[in-house]
Amino acid sequence: MIYREAGTFRTTYRADQAIFPIPQDRVFIWGLLAFAFLVVPFIASDYLFLAILIPFLILALAALGLNLLVGYCGQISLGTGGFMAVGAYSAYKLATFVPELNLIIVWLFGGLCAAGIGILFGVPSLRIKGFYLAVATLAAQFFLDWMFIRVQWWTNYSPSGSANAPRLILFGWHADRPFEKYLLALSFAVLFALIAKNLVRGRFGRSWMAIRDMDIAAEIIGIRPMNAKLSAFAVSSFVCGIAGALWAFVYLQSWEPLAFDINRSFQLLFMVIIGGLGSILGSFLGAAFIVMLPIFLNQVPAALGVPLATDTVSHLEFMTFGALIIFFLIVEPHGLARLWAIGKEKLRLWPFPH
Repeated sequence: MIYREAGTFRTTYRADQAIFPIPQDRVFIWGLLAFAFLVVPFIASDYLFLAILIPFLILALAALGLNLLVGYCGQISLGTGGFMAVGAYSAYKLATFVPELNLIIVWLFGGLCAAGIGILFGVPSLRIKGFYLAVATLAAQFFLDWMFIRVQWWTNYSPSGSANAPRLILFGWHADRPFEKYLLALSFAVLFALIAKNLVRGRFGRSWMAIRDMDIAAEIIGIRPMNAKLSAFAVSSFVCGIAGALWAFVYLQSWEPLAFDINRSFQLLFMVIIGGLGSILGSFLGAAFIVMLPIFLNQVPAALGVPLATDTVSHLEFMTFGALIIFFLIVEPHGLARLWAIGKEKLRLWPFPH
């Protein structure tokens, strides 16, 4: 009886077009943000920050960028890991060339470089689509992997082939402790989620969804496929580049090109499919599921007295991912976000069966 719209009257267009028009949703979101910003830093352990929360937030940001392209624009991409690598290495090169530059500017520069590469490799989407476009973006992934491995300029000719991020100093604030890194990653995730939510509700989002649903009809009504597709690649790659810079600077701090290989691209695609295509919430739900599932598979068997080898757990992880993707594609193609929406609808209608 609590989750109801009865008695809620919207008298302005602004109120009717709000992101969360139902008061209970607004209260829940504000409460969740208050808990995440004000309570979690004081009650969570360093292990929870470093093993779960920080990777979850950064991967959710990368999945959000991929969802803008795949879920909202319908352009299949398997090069997300490469775009993250562009953001990470571009930010690293700028940070080493201009050490006194603020890291926010460094990460934004990495995102812009990733957006440029995304537009370059998004050009084939003007002529091909579907699995053919997936192969084109896969070629981008392989090319970027090769470039960052073979061209030592990206790592400042490091003998080990790895890059070491500078200290996290933003506006005089030294973000060295785990909870400070968590707050940094959380701020970026919330900010870009808000930007993405408003973006998909505007002109760009409507043009992307029109191209996704039927590109020929969209072109007939005046939407330019070139502008829509390339803008989707640019925005998606920009967000993924920011996520790659955060993954390198905040989470890994020392990384090699293998940190952004094809497995990362598949992992992010799994997040989008399981979480829900075309859903901002689905990006976060999918990331939470993918990040916590390996930890669950490692901890639960041992707690039940069934110790498993590390390689067995790794195989179980891949098998579980594959089974879940097949399950969601058959039972609920819109993923966990759709299940959440169905639950909310049932609460709004309860106790009436219709």
